[in-house]
Amino acid sequence: MTGPLDIRTARRRYITVCLLFWLPLGLSIAPLILLFTERGMAMAAIAGFFAAHSLTAAALELPTGGLSDVLGRRAVLVAAGLLNSAALILVGLGTAPWLLGLGMALMGAGRALSSGPAEAWYVDTVQAHSGPDAELRTGLARGGSATSAALATGTLLGGALPWLLGLGPDLGARLGEATSRLVLLPLSVPLLLGAAVEVAFVSYVLTALREPPRPATTLADVLRGVPATVVGGLRLGGRDALVRRVFLGAGAAGSALAAIELLTPGRAAALMGAPESGAVLFAALACAGFICAGVGSHLAPLTARLAGSGERAVMVSLGASSSGLLLLGATAAFTGVGPTVLAAVGYGLVYLGLGAAGPSEKDLLHRRVPSSGRATALSVQSLALQLVAALTGLIIGVLPPGAPPWLLGGTVLLAGALLWVQPRKRTGARGPRPEAR
Repeated sequence: MTGPLDIRTARRRYITVCLLFWLPLGLSIAPLILLFTERGMAMAAIAGFFAAHSLTAAALELPTGGLSDVLGRRAVLVAAGLLNSAALILVGLGTAPWLLGLGMALMGAGRALSSGPAEAWYVDTVQAHSGPDAELRTGLARGGSATSAALATGTLLGGALPWLLGLGPDLGARLGEATSRLVLLPLSVPLLLGAAVEVAFVSYVLTALREPPRPATTLADVLRGVPATVVGGLRLGGRDALVRRVFLGAGAAGSALAAIELLTPGRAAALMGAPESGAVLFAALACAGFICAGVGSHLAPLTARLAGSGERAVMVSLGASSSGLLLLGATAAFTGVGPTVLAAVGYGLVYLGLGAAGPSEKDLLHRRVPSSGRATALSVQSLALQLVAALTGLIIGVLPPGAPPWLLGGTVLLAGALLWVQPRKRTGARGPRPEAR
């Protein structure tokens, strides 16, 4: 095996992996609930499908992170791609509730498996080439931008493809004839296209993400190694204040995302006056949000340089994001052009700030976490986001409509930003300004 990849090659391959993995999931965003509805599923059943996804992802988050640290990044990413491909096929073609629920659970398992290995591979590769002090933020920012671009493109394509296919007469009958009655709904096509892209993702991972050989591992070694790695990741958050702030910041971001994802569809429908047109507006807003997150991620290195350090960059970015949510809360009870424009600005600020904070948080995390526990630490970060998001969703469900639900998410995110406030040093001499790392 040759030496480690150079940084440019590693960055390019990491970006490609981000694009290929997230594009299929973006393709499923717009048609998924409508597909369930067309299959005759009640809202309670649809909620159950999404619960199966969330609970599976949360249950497997830490074990799969440990699995990546024990078995290797590439093997776990291949498993994630295969599970996602199977999930998209089941959801795209399944008609029975148990098949759809199984598909969503498999999608949750794939989501858990994918949480961290690609990023851990990139950091491992760069540090193997340039040492532990290698510059990481630019590559992580480009990966975040690629993820946002894939989700935005997938959302638009997934929403437009069924509409374009539906322009012809009786498309369902023609799809049935062409596929031996296997595909009957145009809404299935984006998910099946996503399954094909997942196959391309698996092929790319197998050929492009090379990593040093690991010691031969037996099943008993894996069963012993994964729990120990998970415990190590949790202990790291307990004893390292900076890592703990990263985990708590992820939880605050989860609260903000839960608020905006749960409340925006209803607000869009109220603005447009009908659920159907509100759904179209929500799809456009989701795409715009992904674009803003991508721009914020791309600007993360500049933000860190201007702020003077990674810690201050996170504080500024989360503060900007929380101001967006608070602006959405302040305009929730008002209609008209002015409040709508302010709400749109607030919506963009939420995603822009979260996108800018992510690469700096990850850069700080990777400099404190050894390679042997890197994917596990990323899984802990992801789990913190999911758990706080779930708790915020439950609280939002019992709050009165209007400003309070928005203000809840904004307040939690503001608290997350305040975690990064650096105490002023009590020294007479003024030290040199810290460099942005």
